[in-house]
Amino acid sequence: MTPHEHAARFGVADGELRIGGMPLSQLAARVGSTPFFAYDRSLLDQRIEHLRAVLPSRVSLSYAMKANPMPAVVHHLVSRVDRIDVASALEMRAALDTPIRPEKVSFAGPGKAPAEIRQAVAAGVIIEVESTTEIGRVIAAGDELGLTPRIAIRVNPDFAVKGSGMRMGGGPQQFGIDAEQVPAVLAEYGASGLDILGFHVFAGSQNLNAPTIAEAQQRTVELVSGLADHLSVPVRYLNLGGGFGIPYTDRDSPLDLDAVADSLNALVEGPLAQRFPEAEPVIELGRYLVGECGVYVTRVLDRKISRGRTYLVVDGGMHHQLAASGNFGQAIRRNYPLVVGNRVEELGDDSATVVGCLCTPLDLLGDDVALPAADIDDLIVIFQQGAYGLTASPTAFLGHPAPAEVLV
Repeated sequence: MTPHEHAARFGVADGELRIGGMPLSQLAARVGSTPFFAYDRSLLDQRIEHLRAVLPSRVSLSYAMKANPMPAVVHHLVSRVDRIDVASALEMRAALDTPIRPEKVSFAGPGKAPAEIRQAVAAGVIIEVESTTEIGRVIAAGDELGLTPRIAIRVNPDFAVKGSGMRMGGGPQQFGIDAEQVPAVLAEYGASGLDILGFHVFAGSQNLNAPTIAEAQQRTVELVSGLADHLSVPVRYLNLGGGFGIPYTDRDSPLDLDAVADSLNALVEGPLAQRFPEAEPVIELGRYLVGECGVYVTRVLDRKISRGRTYLVVDGGMHHQLAASGNFGQAIRRNYPLVVGNRVEELGDDSATVVGCLCTPLDLLGDDVALPAADIDDLIVIFQQGAYGLTASPTAFLGHPAPAEVLV
């Protein structure tokens, strides 16, 4: 997708990008300073409505809060999704501050500290255990508090998902219990007083290939079907993971959600319904829900030419935008889509390199980008910034101020 196609999703009027229907310059005045992140609630709602329209009605939709834990975003989503997945005690507290019920919150991630596990048991959330050490800590917390902990076994599958931005299953992993070890774990802990609800399998993230996602979901159901034979109670919770990707560069094509949904519907109505009639199938999405609703807005502080190359120096940078700088898991750095937000409709007949205000050559936001002849005080907008932006960046680096966040 081109930058102008991304801009069109938000809306453009009188040559200016609009966020939540508001002209960008007016929004910048409302925020009071640059840089800032802005999230468009109407695009959030459109994404969820589309998912609801095409995914099987039996499938529950869970929001992975780590993608964007901004409280306003989380509060907006809890009335629109079925579940919240958290990855720390702080995220758990944020989830429980919303109207969502504790039994609709799941807590995943390796290395849960004993104090975090105790909090989770006390809260009554589902703890997705990643090791036998965690199981032991859950049992101890339950005994201490006089409560029956609710858990799901996170399984490290015996297959990998090709084409994922981050592989989180298959081979050796810090995530989950190896599939071949799960039968013995269930035999050892099945009578330990735990309420074992089911399983969680998350094989990879940021995948744009629909057949690959469909294959992973099918293999997940096949894997769990065998593991469930070793569970003494019916499976009531089955987290199939997510991994739905969004296009970050002009080389990326959007995920064919309809194809994913068709395959998932056949799976849910067929093998899953027959094998697990009491189970709640869950699709866990973070980036796919919020990633495309957000932008990062930063103001040009300086325009300079060095040996024939034009540089636009902005008041933001990689301390807010680690991913866009190419330093967050990219093997080959590629530009994220960006525009001059107050001059969107002008032709890109100039080229410039957009850099941040940090004293490091790593602070690169756009390399040799086709833009109109931008100047001081113009607003540079980077798209695809609703997920893994601010909280996934080194905000304390070099002591610059933190950016604002707004939901419009």
